[in-house]
Formats: sequence, C-alpha cells, structure tokens
Amino acid sequence: MKGFAMTGPNKVAWIEKEKPKAGPKDAIIKPTALAPCSSDIHTVYEGGVDLGGEIRILGHEAIGIVDSVGSEVTDFKPGDKVIVPAITPDWSAKASQCGFHQHAGCLLGGIQFTTFRDGSMAEYFLVNDADGNLAIQPDDMSDEAALMLTDMVTTGFSGAENANIQIGDTVVVIGIGPVGLCAVAGAKLRGAGRLFAVGSRPNCINIAKEYGTTDIINYREGDIVEQILNETNGEGADAVIIAGGNSETFAQAIQMAKAGSTISNINYYGVQNYEGAGDILPIPRFAWGAGMAHKTITGGLCPGGRLRMEKLINVVEQGRMDPSLLISHRFKGLESVEEALYLMKDKPRDLIKPMVTL
Repeated sequence: MKGFAMTGPNKVAWIEKEKPKAGPKDAIIKPTALAPCSSDIHTVYEGGVDLGGEIRILGHEAIGIVDSVGSEVTDFKPGDKVIVPAITPDWSAKASQCGFHQHAGCLLGGIQFTTFRDGSMAEYFLVNDADGNLAIQPDDMSDEAALMLTDMVTTGFSGAENANIQIGDTVVVIGIGPVGLCAVAGAKLRGAGRLFAVGSRPNCINIAKEYGTTDIINYREGDIVEQILNETNGEGADAVIIAGGNSETFAQAIQMAKAGSTISNINYYGVQNYEGAGDILPIPRFAWGAGMAHKTITGGLCPGGRLRMEKLINVVEQGRMDPSLLISHRFKGLESVEEALYLMKDKPRDLIKPMVTL
C-alpha cells in the first residue's frame, strides 16, 4: 500500500509498505477522510517526536470503513463506518485503570499513531484494541463533523474540562485556531459567563462568536494581559485555557489569572516552535504569588477511546455544537494529503482546518 511518511527530521515522502494485518484485538481501517494536524508539523519539523531513524506514516485524524478485524473483536465488523480517535490506548494497561489512559504504557503512550506505529495517512491503517477505540459514525452525521471529533473537539473540550470552569466564570481562551475554537465551545457548554477569545483572524473570530465568545481580544492591539485586566477591573480570569502561542504566552496566562484560578494548557510546546526553545517554561514569580497564589497550572493530552467519541457524537447530534464549521479547505484523493500538510506548515491567514476526502 501507499502511505505518506516522515522519513527523517524535516523530511517527508511517499512510501510503499506492506498492508497491515490485524492482530486478535485489532482492526484494519480504510480511511474515507483525513486531516493533517499541527502536531504532524511539530513531529516532522520541530523535533516533537524522535523516531530513532525509523520511517513512519503520519496522521492521527481519520474516519473510515472497517476492512477487517481480529478474532477477538466483537463489536465491529467489515463495512462499518467508524470514527477513529487520535488517542487509542491499551485499555487494559495500569494507567488506563488509574484514569489516565493517555499515558498507558509510558508517558503519552496513548498516542499510538506515528509515535509507536504507522499513522492514518495511507490506504489502510491499524487500530489497536478496536472494541475500546472505535466508534460507529451515525448515518446522519457529516464526515466533516465526524472527522473533527477525532482530535480537535476532544482536545478543545478537554481544555475546558481541565480548567474546572464553574457556571458564570470569566474565562479566557488564548489562541483560536481549531483547537482553541473547540475550547471556546467547550467553555460555553461548561457554563462560562464572560468568555474572552484571544485572536486576530476574521474567519476564526466569526466562528468563535458562533461558538459562544462574548469578547474578542486582539493581540495585535496591545498586551493581552493588560487588555484582560482592564476588561475585568483588574481582577483577571477565573480560568485561562492556553490553546496557542509560545513560552511568553504561557507566562501571560498565569499573569491574567486571578488567585484561586486554573490555567489549563492544551498547547503543544515543540522543541523548536517558540523563541528561546529549551526544556523550561517560565512561571512568573510575582504573578504566581511566589508560589502561594492558589493558581493551579494543569496540562493534559486529550481523552480518546470509544466512550469519549460516543459522548462527543451525542453533543453534535443534539445540536450543541457544529464541528463542521472548522473546515476551511477541502482536498480530494490520498495524494492531496501532501498539499494539505504543507498548508498546515505554511498557515495562510484564511486557514482553520483542511480536510482530505478519499
């Protein structure tokens, strides 16, 4: 089969590889739609993943048709149309039983695609623990909406969940790319009162308003900490979700959060994706009350698995959110995955999320 792979640091290429075979608990999926992710860019171009010289197929956002299943798979069969979450852990692992399936086997071990096995940008791909990791795509759900559930929606929603938002809270979402937009929608669902979105792109701002933002903060118009403090009479926010930016943004989030707040990070800090890259992210001492401000800083990989997808399906089917609004660019054919990936790398101003239909 053909697949689009990372062949080395800063290198991608089309490769030929043997079609995967399902183990007892696995399923082989023929993708019907794919989406490249900024995480793919971090992996290839920013040192996000060290494959140790191995060549691996990219991609972790996909929906598709079940091609074959292993002997122990009971809930899915060939021909089923399925949603495949980006996080596909081993559900029998100790970490999964402890409530942290994202780290099954090792730190971030729930990220199977590309990190530990070939990803989804191919004619076929393997999903481990199929009964625990696949979800049936409803007949009346668009491919656009289903595809966005796999990563963008679950990641953005997790930012709101981890932020411990209470009804009526003042919330800031920094960065309104596709993940940040989903964080806005998640914050509204969690009961946010005043909801600030930090961004400048007109198309993203329009969707942020559609998803529930009450105020737009444009970072091009001044320091975002000063803007938030001015708008909140110097009090700051009850919760801050970091969905974009750099190490300076991380510090700003702490500065704009009031005492007793939660700063929830869902931003990916690649080795080379921010100025002054290194092993340390700064915590401003004064803003953190010299360690005594009761400001909780948390960061987590998004939830995956079947149940998570089924709950997100319920959100969409009940009209709580329309993830299809995130699709800004459409491509057709597996071969166009390469063009879509480069689009994610170049980030033109009108980009939100590309989709490749096979």
